[in-house]
Amino acid sequence: MRNWIVWVGMCLGAGASGQTVSPPRGQLLYETHCIACHSTKMHWRDKRLVTDWPTLLSQVQRWQGEAQLNWSDADIEAVARYLDESIYRLPRPERRASLRASPGG
Repeated sequence: MRNWIVWVGMCLGAGASGQTVSPPRGQLLYETHCIACHSTKMHWRDKRLVTDWPTLLSQVQRWQGEAQLNWSDADIEAVARYLDESIYRLPRPERRASLRASPGG
């Protein structure tokens, strides 16, 4: 019975300690600064610019710059990771590349 209660609490967004589980930083940044202009339709369009991990990093870096967000490399990578895990699902070897491997990075 106790395991069921813990499981239900986790499904409702609370851990066993009763603390709320926060979304990952990349998701928070994206939902705060990007989602107003970038719906999922933007990411699934036929002529999307993201084709691999380096281009995903490059586009996140480009648009945070356009919006003058002054994100750190870690923030850019966190948003790219969030987009990859939630939308793009790029091939695994390319997802392990770092920001420094991106074009112009």
